[in-house]
Parts: sequence; structure tokens; C-alpha cells
Amino acid sequence: MPITIRQIGPCFAGEVAGIDLAQPLSPENAEAIHAGMDEYAVLVFHGQQLKAKQQLAFTKSLGPIETSLGTSLRAETDRRLPPNFADVSNLDKDNKPFAVDDRRRLFAIGNRLWHSDSSFKPVPAKYSILYALSVVSKGGNTEFADMRSAYDALDHDRKEQCEGLICEHSQIFSRQQLGFTEFTDEERERFKPVRQSLIRSHPSTGRKSLYLSSHAGSIVGWPVPEARFFLRDLVEFATQREFVYSHKWELGDLVIWDNQRTMHRARPFPPEEARDMRRTTLAGPAPTAEQVA
Repeated sequence: MPITIRQIGPCFAGEVAGIDLAQPLSPENAEAIHAGMDEYAVLVFHGQQLKAKQQLAFTKSLGPIETSLGTSLRAETDRRLPPNFADVSNLDKDNKPFAVDDRRRLFAIGNRLWHSDSSFKPVPAKYSILYALSVVSKGGNTEFADMRSAYDALDHDRKEQCEGLICEHSQIFSRQQLGFTEFTDEERERFKPVRQSLIRSHPSTGRKSLYLSSHAGSIVGWPVPEARFFLRDLVEFATQREFVYSHKWELGDLVIWDNQRTMHRARPFPPEEARDMRRTTLAGPAPTAEQVA
């Protein structure tokens, strides 16, 4: 039985039926998923029952995987998951929720800002694949914004203004917006800014999109206050409700999104409840802009 996809968001996002992701992915279904991503940018799979090795196998069936090492404040001794997984839960190595003042939890609150995964890496991510092992009683939705539709809706002058601009991205900037400013020298070196293009053209469809993120803190050649206002103004425009799909998580949901063409953010939830979310990530094809140390 072939998979089917129906649109569930206002201008993007699709719900997939007819596939068990615990089983090996056939070339035909892999092709159908990539085609679905080209059209919808976000795909939702309900009722999946996956072990870590099955999620990893599914991810690798779609392309080369990105390592998650060095992207959070979890020490190696604190890791719950293999290095091919990004642990975006609120749980420590003993599967207990972080204390409300835990430094790791406070850093992770930055995920509630609109962002694109790994835009702070020289080669940013392609797809993110997030699986829900446990969900909370209220809150915790993930919202997605379609950067293709947002770009299309810009007026001609603003499109011209955006063309060719290069932004600098760093997790230090995104966290500083929330008052998280104390970083070690090692963390500052690990999170040093990288350059990304503000406008991207998708390699399969050629469609242009904005490449925005809370990690973007400057525009090359612009005064910082002007750059930050310009980027904030673009984010406000691009996250209007007409461009946003909000996903309410259910146990066993798996969601794939294209970081090249969407932004997303997590919504607040009770900090004392366990929210076990496990992300695998496909590596992007190349840097979006020339990287200068």
C-alpha cells in the first residue's frame, strides 16, 4: 500500500499515512518522503513505535546523518543517548527532569525562540527528525513557520534588500536574548559565529526562502543595531499565523521538518513533567556562504 499525504497546515505541513517506520524503508517510500518534504516541508507520522536503532536506521535511509556532539551544555558523562541523537528532552542521565535552575535546562529554553537547527554550524542541517517517547499533560507544542511562503509574501523592495545578505549565527547570540550570558572560554570557542546566506534557493525545487533563526545576530557589513532590528522585523513578518503550523504532540508521533525552508520553536510546558523527545538530523549538503574565520 503506497503512502498518502494530506495537508494539515495553513500553507504547508502534511500528515503521512500508510507506513510503519519501524520497518526498513523501501527506495520507493524514501522517494515519496523526499517528494513530500519538497512540497510540504513538514511531515507528521502518527502512532509509530520505534527503538533508537530503528529511528537511526530510518534516518540513514534518507541521507547522511549529522552528529549532535557539542551542540548543548550536556557533558559527555551526562549523555543519555548515542552521539547520533540530539537529546532535546528535559531529562538528566537518570531520566529525571532537570531542576528549574539547572544550567542545562536554562540553556535549552533558547529552543523556545524561533530558530533553524544547526544554523550555527558551518554546514547547517537538512532535515530534523523528532520522535516523542513521552509527552506532557499540557503545553509543549512545536510550532513551524514556512519560510518559502514568507519570502513569497515580501514586497519587491524588501526582497531586493535581502538579496545577497550574509548573517552571522551563533548559539551565544540566541541565548543572550534570554539573559543567558555566562559561557566558559571553551563554550565561546565552540559556539563562535558562522556565516549563512539570508536567502536560500532549494536545490530540488529552486524555490526561494528566508533563512532566519534566533541564532542570527548580525549582518556582514551592517551596524549591529540596524542589523538586529532588520532581522527581528523579518522574523515578526515570517511568523504571522498564516505561515505557522502548530503541532500538538501525541505519544508515538514522529515529525520531520526541513531546516532549509522552515523555522520552528518549542512552547512552554510544566518543568516537573518528563518530556522525552529524541532527534536525529540529516546533514546539509554544503555551507550556504563562504566561511571566514
